[in-house]
Amino acid sequence: MIKVSTIRLDNGLTLLHNYNAATRMVALNILYDVGSRDEQPEHTGLAHLMEHLMFTGSKNAPSFDGALQAAGGTNNAWTSVDVTNYYDIVPAHNIETALWLERDRLLNLNLDSRSIELQKSVVIEEFKQRYLNQPYGDFYHLLNGEAFKVHPYRVPTIGRNVDDIRNVPVEVVQHFFRSHYAVNNMVLCIAGSVPLERALELVKKWFGDIEPVDISPRRLPQEPPQSEPRLVVSEERDVPSNILWRAYHMCDRLSRDFAATDLLSDVLANGPSSRFKQSEMIKSGMMSELDASVWGTEDPGLFYIRARLADGVDFDTASAALDAELNSLLDEGVTEREVTKYANKFVTTQQFENVGNDAKAARLCAFANRSSADDINREPELYRATTAADVNRVARAILRPSNCTTLLYRKRP
Repeated sequence: MIKVSTIRLDNGLTLLHNYNAATRMVALNILYDVGSRDEQPEHTGLAHLMEHLMFTGSKNAPSFDGALQAAGGTNNAWTSVDVTNYYDIVPAHNIETALWLERDRLLNLNLDSRSIELQKSVVIEEFKQRYLNQPYGDFYHLLNGEAFKVHPYRVPTIGRNVDDIRNVPVEVVQHFFRSHYAVNNMVLCIAGSVPLERALELVKKWFGDIEPVDISPRRLPQEPPQSEPRLVVSEERDVPSNILWRAYHMCDRLSRDFAATDLLSDVLANGPSSRFKQSEMIKSGMMSELDASVWGTEDPGLFYIRARLADGVDFDTASAALDAELNSLLDEGVTEREVTKYANKFVTTQQFENVGNDAKAARLCAFANRSSADDINREPELYRATTAADVNRVARAILRPSNCTTLLYRKRP
């Protein structure tokens, strides 16, 4: 059980606190409720670009990293389709330095044209390195771009293309920052050996006087149900092997069916005793890899299956074998033993992940932003309460050909 205190300041800031006397370090995690789904269609990649810009310095701290390192700290950040998350890890006695730095870059971030152009070039190089020049790096662009027709999830966090990043006007970047980076659009968690009274005192000192911003309601286009199979065939690429990807539409992260959907992916592909790992497709050498995973997003996401084909195996043969495996699961159903095993494995994994202050603080912020920080303690029981009937019902709802988008990623002969 994780003891978490939740306090909402008058200006709308949500403060979470978890005390851990076993360490002299403290994690400060700040989650801003803005991701790539909040971008305009003509200006994609903004949320990720903004993450980079948050480290370009501010009025009183020209080097964010340098100031934090001088206080014995480390930091990092990440952007998703739904949120942007920043964290600092410092000795507990230097927590005020981290709070001061976070305040200064929220109020006085350097967003002049020179800084923006410099970070644009950095992000464009990252785009080329990780998405264009990396084997299979553009699979998300190809697969999600076909699976989603109207929802912003069709565009990866990095952006639709390098031109979107290169051509975004300075004033658009500045407006994006002012519209989303605000005390009333953030969740701040302090986890470590700082008492609650002290944490609240410091957060009020450094953030309590910041005025809230008028945040526009999120009005995203809702993806209509998929009613027929979709197919994407890539150009031939210089990649090690052919890969068959499938994406099935699934529920959102808050849905009562999410635990069952997650456990379905585990039954299929989590560990050597899973259905996929024990399948003839792997044992016969038809496929060298066969995996399943969920994309647990705030809006309805995707259930992925990925099959790496052995040399000489064509896509039609692999697809037919995969269909047979999935139909067998649908006909026979998963067992209570399988569901219980993977539910217990999930709970154990989460308990280990919650040991570190940084991971725990990030998860607390995610739960608080989504619903309630206390849900971190309720989640294990949701998984343990999931039955084989739940998983089988979800499998029948998801694993339908009409609900599937297939990507055939072809290697060059």
